[in-house]
Amino acid sequence: MKFFVYLLINVNTNRTTSYVGYTSDIENRLALHNTSRGAKFTKGRKWTLIYKRCYNSKSLAMKNEYLLKKNYKKRNLLKKKFLEKN
Repeated sequence: MKFFVYLLINVNTNRTTSYVGYTSDIENRLALHNTSRGAKFTKGRKWTLIYKRCYNSKSLAMKNEYLLKKNYKKRNLLKKKFLEKN
């Protein structure tokens, strides 16, 4: 089974908020976040998927999710690249 680590952003007029998670079904998980049935932090916002990476094991995905959550430099770099393209 494949697992994904993903980064979502919500672009607001004041600031850009990001959220990192892992899942085995990326499309369904994004739909849950956007219908306020995902994580509590994501409720009431419109999220855009800007990064995903596939792993072959759940433990490896969870480990890398944790690393991405703590690595603000990488998260900000990914957000900056996405925002420059759009």
